[in-house]
Amino acid sequence: MDMQECIENCQQCHEMCLREAMTHCLQAGGAHVEAEHMRLMLNCADICQTAANFMLSNSSQHVAVCAACAEVCNACADSCDQVGDMDDCARMCRRCAHSCQEMAGTWQPHLLSRQAGSTLRQ
Repeated sequence: MDMQECIENCQQCHEMCLREAMTHCLQAGGAHVEAEHMRLMLNCADICQTAANFMLSNSSQHVAVCAACAEVCNACADSCDQVGDMDDCARMCRRCAHSCQEMAGTWQPHLLSRQAGSTLRQ
C-alpha cells in the first residue's frame, strides 16, 4: 500500500461521511439520525481527516493514527450496513479501513496491552 493512496482514501472517506451525515442521514431521519450512528459518521469523518493530516505531515505517529482510523471506519461501515440504504458510504469506509490497516500493519496494540499487563504483575 502506497501512502498517497491511503491519504486519498482517507480524504474521500472524510468527505463521504461528512456529506452523507449532513445530507442523506438528516433528510432520511429515523435510524439514520440515531445518536450512535450520527456520532460514528462524524467521528469517522474526523479521524479520516486526522489520519490524512498525519501522513501528509510525515508524522512518525501516523501508524498509530491509521490503526485507530481503521477501527473507526470499520465500525462506521457496520453502522451504515445496519441502518441500510448507505451502501456507498459503507463501501468507502471499508476501503479506507483496509488501506489504513495496511499502513498500520506493524502496529499491534494487543501486544502493547499484554506487555503493560505483564509489567504491572511483576
